[in-house]
Amino acid sequence: MANSNGSDVSQNFETFFNGWLLRQERFHQELVQALRYEDEDEIERRGSLIQQVLSHYEQYALEKSRAAREQVLLFYSPPWLTSLEKALLWVGGFKPFLLFKLLANSITELSPEQEEAIERVKCETRREERELTQDSAAIQERLAALPLLNLVRRYGGRIDGELSELESAVENMKVEMLRALERADKLRRSTVKKLIETLSPVQTVKYLAASAELQLAVRRWGSQKDQERAMSWGMREG
Repeated sequence: MANSNGSDVSQNFETFFNGWLLRQERFHQELVQALRYEDEDEIERRGSLIQQVLSHYEQYALEKSRAAREQVLLFYSPPWLTSLEKALLWVGGFKPFLLFKLLANSITELSPEQEEAIERVKCETRREERELTQDSAAIQERLAALPLLNLVRRYGGRIDGELSELESAVENMKVEMLRALERADKLRRSTVKKLIETLSPVQTVKYLAASAELQLAVRRWGSQKDQERAMSWGMREG
């Protein structure tokens, strides 16, 4: 794993993420607009719009992968997210099973064949999600060793051997965290892909619109709560 300046990686990704969110808002508006018409030209345009939105998500996944390979710890508590968004994190992103809840709330007209296909995907996702949760819990337990490393760095100048061993252990842990993050991201992407393959173009537009709406709403709520909390602390200190 490359040794880059963590602050630079964080600032660069935050800049990308803020721009990505602006494009996400525009895509959300286009998705909602696309649902208002039923003529053939609009249906054809939906296909183009779906591909644009999916490419938009792929761009995020690519940039995230690049940054995580430089500083994986950032994605377990991203400083560019609100407190609410951080509270909802699961292995550096959203929990895949959320996709099925979102589907149930946004798409009601599923055929028996679609329901059967979605149930198969749900079972596969639940199993992989459970395995990843267990692996992630084990990694979280080992994170408790990080404060010890800081103490050794501060006071342990005479025990270079132990320091080297601890640093090696931390680097190994980062490799495990990156592996878990990549597995989780792969599960998130594959679950979305499988679900969309079962949906019609109109259903897909509804689903993508609901997904974008949820993300943007959580972002707004989280920002509002963080601002209220900051104002409250400011009043106490004043």
